[in-house]
Amino acid sequence: MSYLFAAYMVIWILLSGYLVILGKRQQKINKEIEFIRELENTQ
Repeated sequence: MSYLFAAYMVIWILLSGYLVILGKRQQKINKEIEFIRELENTQ
């Protein structure tokens, strides 16, 4: 039973880490989009 709990925790840790990475990528993409919009407005 302890193996099941350990596997369950590993899955949740990996999923949480993946979601954090996706969130950081999304923030980077949003910053790039905002930068492109600012460049577009200055022209």
